[in-house]
Amino acid sequence: MHYLENKELQHLFDNVENQLKKDLPFAIYRKPQQEELVGVFQADNELWSTDFKDKGFVFAPFDLSKGAVLIRPDETVKVTHSFLKKLDRAEVALSEEGKKDHMTLVEKGIQEIGKGNLKKVVLSRKMEVSLGKSPLAIFDDLLQQYPNAFCYLFHHPEVGTWCGATPETLVKIKGGELWTMSLAATLPYEGNENPQWGSKEIEEQNMVSDYIREKLHHSMERLEIDEAKSIRAGNLWHLRSEVRGKMRPETDIQKVITTLHPTPAVCGIPTQDAMDFIMGNENYERTFYTGFLGELNLFAQNDISLFVNLRCMELNGDKATIFVGGGITSASNPLDEWIETQNKSKTMLGIL
Repeated sequence: MHYLENKELQHLFDNVENQLKKDLPFAIYRKPQQEELVGVFQADNELWSTDFKDKGFVFAPFDLSKGAVLIRPDETVKVTHSFLKKLDRAEVALSEEGKKDHMTLVEKGIQEIGKGNLKKVVLSRKMEVSLGKSPLAIFDDLLQQYPNAFCYLFHHPEVGTWCGATPETLVKIKGGELWTMSLAATLPYEGNENPQWGSKEIEEQNMVSDYIREKLHHSMERLEIDEAKSIRAGNLWHLRSEVRGKMRPETDIQKVITTLHPTPAVCGIPTQDAMDFIMGNENYERTFYTGFLGELNLFAQNDISLFVNLRCMELNGDKATIFVGGGITSASNPLDEWIETQNKSKTMLGIL
């Protein structure tokens, strides 16, 4: 993977190789629809946590009580480069392993909703696959395959190596203006046909919009939530509403972040009950899957750009762990939910 025509980019990738060799922390990423690649490099292997007032790159777990990791920006490198989009990949062979367990888990979630304990819960599973590519080669492929996603590669010796291409913004804040999104529902992308959303998907997306409105309005001078639109993320369709607003001057950014995370798109409604159900029933620990990551005051104070850690994988030696999930409501069907996770798994499996 040589970029001799772009010496700055080659230097950035060499920096990443060097950090990996020395087992030092870094994050390299590109925001959606941008051509700027940013590398944040830490000079020692200290594990820093953050209360979201620091400067650097944040990598936060699903369960925020376990603390958010900060990569300190001892060196920050920016490079502009246009990655040509590769052709869509060949069909991925999917395994049926874990099908029964996942359908049983979904059935349990539906029963819990039927009892009135939950309105929605997001249930996930993980799968292990063998790895024949370097982390940097995987990242390079993500950049080329997913121009509309936040693509990243993260490493910390105390935390591990993660990468992904996520379609979902947690929150952006700049000059007191806030931007986020209400994202839910999934259908496979099939040719050029527009998705036909059913009542289950529309209800699921409305729930997320209502939740964001309820959670944020106290902190805002103004809050606008647009109508839902179909958006494409790789081989999937989602429903998304743009959310914009102006924060009150006294609003604490840390409070906004902890109010929004975890979103109903990765946890459920009510949040704490859904979280308890997930932790008691999923049979594995999500760690940083469905957490969030991104820039924290990196280039200006109170300038924040955070993304939800979806469509991601953890790289460990010659193995990759891929995580997939879906939102369960009273209208869910266990077999359909299994198929949805299978469709979602193609995003990362196609890269490997």
